[in-house]
Amino acid sequence: MSGARTVTISFAGFNRAWAAWIGDRLERRGFRVVYLRWDSPAEIPLEDCLRDLKLAEGRILVVVSEWYFQLGPRTYEEWNAALRTVVAPDPSRFAAVSVTTSPVPTAAAVLAAADLTNMGPDEAERRLLDRLDVSADPLPDSANGARRGPRFPAAMPEIWGGVPRRNTRFTGRESLLNDAYHLLQSADAGAGVVALHGMSGVGKTQLSAEYVYRFGSEYDVVWWVNAEKRVSYRRYLAELAPKLGLATGQEYGERLRAVRDSLRRGDPYARWLLVLDGADEPDQIWDLVPTGPGHVLITTRNPEWTEHNSRLLEVPVYERYESVAFIRRRAPRLSEADADQLAEALEDLPLLLDQTAGWLNDSDLSVDDYIALLEGGIDQDVVKVSADFPLAFQTAWSILLNKLRETVPESVDLLRLCTFFAPGFIPVRLLKEMPHDELPEQVAGLLNDPLLWNKAINQLRQYSVVRLESHDTTSDDAAASGESLYLHRMVHQIVGKDMPAEDHKEFIEVVRQALASADPRRPTDPELWPVYAEIVPHLKYADVLNSTDPNIQRLVFNCLRYMFFSGEYAAGIKLGERALEAWRSLLGETHPRIWELTYHYANLLRSVGEYGRTEAIERIAVEHLREERGPQDLDHLRAAGGLGADLRGLGRYDEALELSQWLLTAYRELLGEQDSRTLNAQNNVAVTLVLLGRFEEALEVDRRTMEARRALLRARHPWTLYSETSYALDLRLLGRYADAESVQAKNVRELLLVLGENNPYTLKGRHNLAFCHYRSGDHEPAGRLFADVLERSERVLGETNPDTLRYATSQSCFIREHGDIDQARELSETTVARYEVMLAEGHPFVVGARANHALVLRSVGERDHAYTLGEQAWTDMTAAVGESHPWTLGCAINASALRSLVGDPEAAAELSKATAARATEVLGRTHPLTLSARIAQAADLRSLRDRQQAEKLEQEALSDLVATLGPQHVHTVSARRRNRPFWDFEPQIT
Repeated sequence: MSGARTVTISFAGFNRAWAAWIGDRLERRGFRVVYLRWDSPAEIPLEDCLRDLKLAEGRILVVVSEWYFQLGPRTYEEWNAALRTVVAPDPSRFAAVSVTTSPVPTAAAVLAAADLTNMGPDEAERRLLDRLDVSADPLPDSANGARRGPRFPAAMPEIWGGVPRRNTRFTGRESLLNDAYHLLQSADAGAGVVALHGMSGVGKTQLSAEYVYRFGSEYDVVWWVNAEKRVSYRRYLAELAPKLGLATGQEYGERLRAVRDSLRRGDPYARWLLVLDGADEPDQIWDLVPTGPGHVLITTRNPEWTEHNSRLLEVPVYERYESVAFIRRRAPRLSEADADQLAEALEDLPLLLDQTAGWLNDSDLSVDDYIALLEGGIDQDVVKVSADFPLAFQTAWSILLNKLRETVPESVDLLRLCTFFAPGFIPVRLLKEMPHDELPEQVAGLLNDPLLWNKAINQLRQYSVVRLESHDTTSDDAAASGESLYLHRMVHQIVGKDMPAEDHKEFIEVVRQALASADPRRPTDPELWPVYAEIVPHLKYADVLNSTDPNIQRLVFNCLRYMFFSGEYAAGIKLGERALEAWRSLLGETHPRIWELTYHYANLLRSVGEYGRTEAIERIAVEHLREERGPQDLDHLRAAGGLGADLRGLGRYDEALELSQWLLTAYRELLGEQDSRTLNAQNNVAVTLVLLGRFEEALEVDRRTMEARRALLRARHPWTLYSETSYALDLRLLGRYADAESVQAKNVRELLLVLGENNPYTLKGRHNLAFCHYRSGDHEPAGRLFADVLERSERVLGETNPDTLRYATSQSCFIREHGDIDQARELSETTVARYEVMLAEGHPFVVGARANHALVLRSVGERDHAYTLGEQAWTDMTAAVGESHPWTLGCAINASALRSLVGDPEAAAELSKATAARATEVLGRTHPLTLSARIAQAADLRSLRDRQQAEKLEQEALSDLVATLGPQHVHTVSARRRNRPFWDFEPQIT
């Protein structure tokens, strides 16, 4: 193509979106477009740079903006001279469009730029084409519809949220921006994840923000998320649901599930960009990073993101030329030599350059004098703030704080208040919303005077100490109110160190009260979990555990309860441990608050399988409270309920039932039938009955509990939903598979809506639904659910969590029969080993896992090993739960089959006969386990050539199978084909 049909677009990197849109418009009309990012290094004369530009092919189209003329940096006088010398003699080589309303060098008039500001895309395109002397006739539909081009730069993406304001002083980083862009664009579908990795203060967040503004026109959705904590990340991501137009309710879990599913499918938007800012703990959030056709950009100090399907891009300190350019734009009074000297002293760290250059520009202090101050303030006794921080940082900040004190002292007060929140996004609106009745005088003045408040914030902004953010709205009014400030962790740390003791005492108490005032006091309500997710990260920095204020201690309890119900077990255990240590020292070993704290802490520990530890903790509490207050004390009853749960976890089911029944009677006498604590005790009785194999009794108790919770709480309360899951489980364990599936399918829909797909309660419900499908013969949906539940539990709860081990047990059994036997064996071996570590030898779950493994060994042909393990499992299960327990009967069914397999039909028949008789007595003649035992007995009689009796027993069992499950049920069909039945051990909820 001839040069006459070639256009070279010269643009500042800041205006890349304009260049991309202009190029797309021209390419659609048959032009060949060359993109040339403009730069004018300070060491090269500007005239030479322009002459080099004239070497470009075709006509040169300059995208005029103040950015174009600032690079270098260059003065407008330099530009005027260069334009007159190089461009004016040959104006036909150049054309220009203007995308700014800011002043530009006067000699830029020679470019005769067409103004593209303050108009829509159609008029902008017409003016562009007119400036290039190109016809603006409409293109054929085929030319316009062949591909989707970049969005018009003046138009925001369809959805835009949480993005920081653009840093108009952003400098350099061109290669990093381009590298990030190409890594994302070239990634396979579902793998577009790039992590910007670097030390604190290096500018990762600013780089990400600039990426968003430069490339945002290529996306329909741009969503910025604070990812420093899992709880806050989940909250911010869930807030995307209404923006995407997803039909969800207000429930937090429902929104989170819908958002991730929408992004994965690319419906309604496939071109999406999600920015995860401050994601320094990949283990905490990697499982929630969306996949799909869009892109994810992460800022982090942690290189371990490479282990989670992410491309790592290192962000170093500035190159020296970038430091010099940035300083001269931030502080125009400084010369190039001054800027170079300052950059050397501050080690090219962008954050420090920004803050120091800002106030140096307003100061009479010379760079030499400033560096002397730095050097004079540092000696061998100075300790670094962090090993990552430059040595000069501490002294540089002392100088800056003195400057703030001299100008607006209230700004220092506000800054110090912020250090008692977690670094990053500071919800200062909590300070404005708290009661102001008893605030210290200096803080009350700041919070009650809007003018003083704004003055303090503006002073901090001026020196780049904080950024203004407004997460929920982009209006200027909301931002000006200071809803949220962003405080860098380096600044947070140094300001926290440099504080008088009196201010420390007053300010920390203010923040504690602000957090307590924000507590909605309903931690079991999923709709309020986002509030707790916002509060939790700040507890550590406000040092709430060293407060004796009852309201603040109540906040700690509510946060622990929120973590328990939402499944944030690891974080809850850490908080509980720290609280116990602090409060025992602060309040004494036997203070009433200690026993309440012990209860919440034990709940969290028990959720990860620490039954031995929790039993010791709860037993001490129970004995102390019973002796001090008597057996009817509510705190004593609560601790005893925890002890009952420990006994269930330890496999001591008879003791647990006795204690649980006593507790239920005590609660009924004290509180009546309809109190939620009474219903919790009633629920625990049913849980224990299931563990004892008394399924009919459990069903009746669970039914009463479910109906009472529906009446007392509400249909979608987590405890009501849990009762529905328990009721469906009882139905399934009784062989009422159709009824169970009907109840459980509805329950799962509600769980997903209310709690989300990763909540422990939801996982329990979906696991039971998988079993309902499996027992009904629907293997495909069962297999998908078993696998998905296990994968989610491993990610969210951990591979050794008790729930995860239950799901692993089920998955290994399923794939043994309907999948990869080698994978089944590996998973089974791992599960047995993990149970052996968690639980004592002889625990029913250890024995049951081994019984399942014997069936795996049978399937791979290791008959003798399988026989030995199966016999031992039957013996050990008998010792653990008694000869009539369904688990023991199941082990006996397997043992009889293995006896037959190794050539001992007489012993097999003897065992299957006894098992069928006992199962009939315990469970009834039509229970699925009994029917399996009867079919097994018939098979053993056939092996002994007692065909008449075998035929009689088989026909009776088949008749009961048809009557109970139906003629085409998978179990009926299998029995008719004379497939020997087996039994899978299923660990139950404790």
